[in-house]
Amino acid sequence: MTQTMLSLSRDGLAAFDEVAASHVSDERLPGLVALVACADQVHVRTVGSLSVGGPPVRRDSLFRIASTTKPVIGAATLALVQEGLLGLDEPVDRLLPELANRRVLRRLDGPITDTVPARRAITVRDLLTFTNGFGMDVGMVAAAEPWPVLTAVNQLPMPLFGPPQPAEQPDPDTWINALGSLPLLAQPGQRWFYNTGAQVLGVLLARAAGTSLDEVLTTRLFAPLGMSDTGFWTADTERLATAYAANGDGLDVWDTPGGQWSSPPAFEDGAAGLVSTVDDLLTFARMLLRGGEPVLSQQAVRQMTRDQLTAEQKAHASPEILDVSHRTWGFAQSVITEGQRAGAFGWDGGLGTSWLVDPARELTVIVLTQRLFETPQPPQVHTDLQAAAYAAVRVEASE
Repeated sequence: MTQTMLSLSRDGLAAFDEVAASHVSDERLPGLVALVACADQVHVRTVGSLSVGGPPVRRDSLFRIASTTKPVIGAATLALVQEGLLGLDEPVDRLLPELANRRVLRRLDGPITDTVPARRAITVRDLLTFTNGFGMDVGMVAAAEPWPVLTAVNQLPMPLFGPPQPAEQPDPDTWINALGSLPLLAQPGQRWFYNTGAQVLGVLLARAAGTSLDEVLTTRLFAPLGMSDTGFWTADTERLATAYAANGDGLDVWDTPGGQWSSPPAFEDGAAGLVSTVDDLLTFARMLLRGGEPVLSQQAVRQMTRDQLTAEQKAHASPEILDVSHRTWGFAQSVITEGQRAGAFGWDGGLGTSWLVDPARELTVIVLTQRLFETPQPPQVHTDLQAAAYAAVRVEASE
């Protein structure tokens, strides 16, 4: 019987390394860690420094993974569903009374007092699929006149949109109460909005388990999987990269190792709060590739990694964030539906990371950098390294 064997070619890995090195310079990107894994084969390339003129990047260097946090929160939610602490189609009102009896804007750009009652409650499934009725939409900032709801968001006692800012967030109870003061942008289940669903999940998981979100993640995922370097902050700041933002001529420091991720945050952000390493993220990917063991069921993994959006929900997604022509949404992460990579899943982090898993090829590609994205789409270093990883896969037939 003929079997297909997958591996990474020597020439392909050399090309992968060359691509990684070509993107690194003090003016553009001080350093990176890039990983490609296929079946049992793992290849890691480290290039550059943790900061301009600083120590070299190492395989165990820490990076702020921003929205690559979202798949982790999705997995933790499904773990609590398995325990019976939550139901996928359960209204969140029991644990989040601040979000009960919602009002919904008649028009996205209309006055925040011009509302109608929500037709139904928000469910756990809505939060996982980002169809909970509230979140980021490019139209908010692209409009000639700011939407009134955006003005209201900017008056809240916490940053709700934009890059994660753990030092500026209040405690979870204050956060969810402030969110509950806003109307929804759409009826629950009607359309896809980015980000806020994962933040709400973080509050929900903590209340369901009667502990902190950090403890939920540690007990349900990190400890069983051995992900010892992943968390909402780190005391080991010598391993944490300096974060940079482009300024047109070069780079400005956005966050230092002793900055916002160097102490426990008041609000553990389920959408974008984690720091991690390339090996911890590979461990998480391999858990999903082997069907969830030892933390999730195969059914949970199938739900997490398949298209969960209806045609109506896709029709209103912001294409700048989620281009549904080839990429849709599962549970707290994207799923590719068209082309060579159909069936792959993952998500990127706007502080400089990308995480892609392709079950058909037993392939994982992880790129960790310290340069913030300048648009919702990942910079070329991520797309180039993903392309090089796919080009390195060798398929052989054996008897």
